[in-house]
Amino acid sequence: MHVGMIASVGFVVLGIVGLYYGADFLVRGGSNLAARLGLPTLIIGLTLVAYGTSAPEFVVSLNAALNGKMDISIGNIVGSNICNVALILGLSAAICPLPVKDVLIRRDMPVMLAASVLFALVFFCFGGVPRCCGMLFFAGSVAYTVLGIKFAEKDESSSMNEMSEQHMGVLASLWFIIIGMAALVAGSKSFVYGAVEIARTLGVSEAVIGLTLVAVGTSLPELATSIVAALKKECDIAVGNVVGSNIFNILFIMGATGSITSFSGFNSKVGVVDIAVFLGTSFLLLPMMSTSKRITRGEGAVLLLIYVSYTAWLICNA
Repeated sequence: MHVGMIASVGFVVLGIVGLYYGADFLVRGGSNLAARLGLPTLIIGLTLVAYGTSAPEFVVSLNAALNGKMDISIGNIVGSNICNVALILGLSAAICPLPVKDVLIRRDMPVMLAASVLFALVFFCFGGVPRCCGMLFFAGSVAYTVLGIKFAEKDESSSMNEMSEQHMGVLASLWFIIIGMAALVAGSKSFVYGAVEIARTLGVSEAVIGLTLVAVGTSLPELATSIVAALKKECDIAVGNVVGSNIFNILFIMGATGSITSFSGFNSKVGVVDIAVFLGTSFLLLPMMSTSKRITRGEGAVLLLIYVSYTAWLICNA
């Protein structure tokens, strides 16, 4: 029993390492390749970096759904979005108050909130994400990306990516992308396997594992990006990274996963409280951003307290 538990934890740790470095390699290679092609920074961040940091959630959710672990797939998205707002933004704001750009409040926040509400309605109405809704979500992610690129092209302040100054050629960039994708696939399989075995050993539901361990593990790229951005005083990156990731988690990941697997009608252990925290933390961001155009250290502490309280509630009710 103890040997099996140690092995399961080992699989989880290996999975986290694979997911983190896989996403890092994917973003580095993709960003450098895009810069070599002459794309502006804003477009790179909107597409390659945003999709790249959300790649672990996508691979884990799809792999879990294909293997019949629906609660891990749903719990991963719900838990990751809660983790992104409450834990990642909370920690980032505690390090450095986070200024928020008007365009983020006017354009991206309404998209994130609308996507969150739509996901909650679909989940409660269908007990999952049927194929028709998955295709709708996926179409929404494509529309959001295309419109974002069009807006970015109109932004005259867009400049070339700093990575273009580095001496990484096209071939090296392609190798980074290939290695990153391979590490993501291997890491996701290792992570899901270890998490499921831990859940079975401890008698904990897969929904709780998906909402906590899997969610935090797949949010490591966003966590690293936001914390580093806050430490470097590039605080707008920290906020934009979280909002963009939450949008892609719902529209792209749930859209693609639902379109491929069409999982609905199962008795999910992801409940009303989980969805309430998922929606509540999202909507709480709007007044925090709007009041002083920044997320203060005090507000960051509130977000952290919410995450700690929610995690404690999950553990106590496991």
